[in-house]
Amino acid sequence: MSESQNNPTPGAASELTLAARVEAMLFVSAEPVPLAQLAQALDVSNSVVEKGLKELEESLAGRGLRLQRNAGRIQMTTAPELATDVEKFLGLEAVTHLSRAALETLAIIAYQQPCTRPHVDSVRGVNSDGMMKSLLSKGLIQEAGRADGPGRPILYSTSPEFLQHFGLSSIAELPPLVLQTEVDSEHNELLKG
Repeated sequence: MSESQNNPTPGAASELTLAARVEAMLFVSAEPVPLAQLAQALDVSNSVVEKGLKELEESLAGRGLRLQRNAGRIQMTTAPELATDVEKFLGLEAVTHLSRAALETLAIIAYQQPCTRPHVDSVRGVNSDGMMKSLLSKGLIQEAGRADGPGRPILYSTSPEFLQHFGLSSIAELPPLVLQTEVDSEHNELLKG
């Protein structure tokens, strides 16, 4: 094998598609990457990287990997439908099941993020300290800054692990929120009709 085959020239990367170059950056990244960081590393604009991401996403359809977006960052993950196979292969314990109270707390945060613990308490009608600590320890929520109000309470949002746990590519994939008042009014209309 010649030395040029062992040490590809810097221009060799430009022979690959933009999607392939983006894929390589995401593959070697240990954490979700901001779009701007990808653009800087590849020496292209954010809109060009976005085109590469779209092309990559299309090429991953029906395969074992997915792109996941959260808070302006992108990451490559395994397809959620393969979770059981991956867990078995890696010898991991089954995914932890969440209690009804934990799911309730998580849903409030997911749909109203970023939000404070007192806000979650007011929606649930009970103290949520224990649930918040549990969700933090499981990595499903994260601190997202501080509110400007009195005492500057901590703001919470969902984490990339939340998306992975529920098999979502982004928060935008959450089902639409239907409020109980809407459900009640639709139910009453059905009873009248």
